[in-house]
Amino acid sequence: MGAKKNFVLDTNVILHDYKCIENFQENDIYLPIVVLEELDKFKKGNDQINYNAREFVRELDTLTSNDLFLKGASLGPGKGTLHVVTGDKYQEKIYQSFPERTPDHRILSCTLSVAESEKDKRVKTILVTKDVNLRMKARSLGIEVEDYINDKVINVNIFERAQDTYENIDPELIDQMYANPAGLDAELFDIKLEPNECFILKSQRNSILARYNPFTNKFKRVEKSSNYGIQPRNAEQSFAFEVLNDPEVKLIGLTGKAGTGKTLLALASALKQANVYKQILLARPIVALANKDLGFLPGDEKQKVAPYMQPLFDNLNVIKGQFAPGSADARKVDDLQKSGQLVIEALAFIRGRSLSETFCIIDEAQNLTPHEIKTIITRAGEGTKMVFTGDIQQIDSPYLDAQSNGLAYMVDKMKGQDLFAHINLIKGERSQLSELASNLL
Repeated sequence: MGAKKNFVLDTNVILHDYKCIENFQENDIYLPIVVLEELDKFKKGNDQINYNAREFVRELDTLTSNDLFLKGASLGPGKGTLHVVTGDKYQEKIYQSFPERTPDHRILSCTLSVAESEKDKRVKTILVTKDVNLRMKARSLGIEVEDYINDKVINVNIFERAQDTYENIDPELIDQMYANPAGLDAELFDIKLEPNECFILKSQRNSILARYNPFTNKFKRVEKSSNYGIQPRNAEQSFAFEVLNDPEVKLIGLTGKAGTGKTLLALASALKQANVYKQILLARPIVALANKDLGFLPGDEKQKVAPYMQPLFDNLNVIKGQFAPGSADARKVDDLQKSGQLVIEALAFIRGRSLSETFCIIDEAQNLTPHEIKTIITRAGEGTKMVFTGDIQQIDSPYLDAQSNGLAYMVDKMKGQDLFAHINLIKGERSQLSELASNLL
């Protein structure tokens, strides 16, 4: 056990994880009064941060007593004490650099005040914030500062590489895999793999795309099959179709840069299985541009979110474009939309619902927090399949990064589970120009 510390929390840490105060072990936690003021502004609304603000205040209310504001309230056995700092003395050191008393600057000032009031000078006082700019300001003043790392993923290399290739395999085994659609026992191969991991086997004279099926404990061949007019253009896309089409795999993460076909592949697979599920649901979180609220857009709720949903409609139109106008397959897509079996909407509209027998595709999942991902997955009822797509290098939220976003967190925590599969798409297939820009710009 290390030396005890004092942690001062920024508002964004609470909005990211309303249970954060449970994760600081035996250390003491300090909440500047300005944080409570800011939380008050977030209480109303239907977004996850609004829910987190309300839940944290409720949790705080269970601890409320005069002690909380005078000498602090215990967080339980083995944990530290929670304090609310009500004094608002603006430190001269802060004023010299940042004379404007913004909430961020008041939090910096509070951190200095807590450090000065600590009688044991060996106890460090550390500001915890997910705001990169505030961390830079703190460091410029010599204030110790950290990111909130409780849900950070350490290994993000898996989002940069394609599936593995195993060479020098016995060609007879590969021949047998071609001859046996059910696959061969995994014990025949000296290869240790995660459930539903896809890979390439090569010998001196042949090769095969394969997947480890944990339900049968076999290595089986992955076929390059078409899904609702969409043909896989590379091995990675074939792997994606393999797990998307398997009803046993209930949770899938499709990651990759722009143009690799993540959303298109998921939608094509869903349409192919339209008779299996009661509903196909496509949703994506809304991250307002230029920090503007949706309120500045004209129209009702549906009209306001329509521009954010357009990329999903674009993918749907690509699939419809594979068929002649008026053909049975094209009409089927239109009929699914008209009947409500195919729904495209903002993620906020599905909160609180129970999703049964639904093929659910969550696009741009890298913009979700780990708690939001958990909230969505726990909505899954019987017969539901959930697919999360995204690019962890294209995060629009100012308080998430490649290690702390919900998509990376889900892939990291679900690895090794039989119901889960992760496919990382590397090769862009949108166009030669798109691929060039993605690699060079």
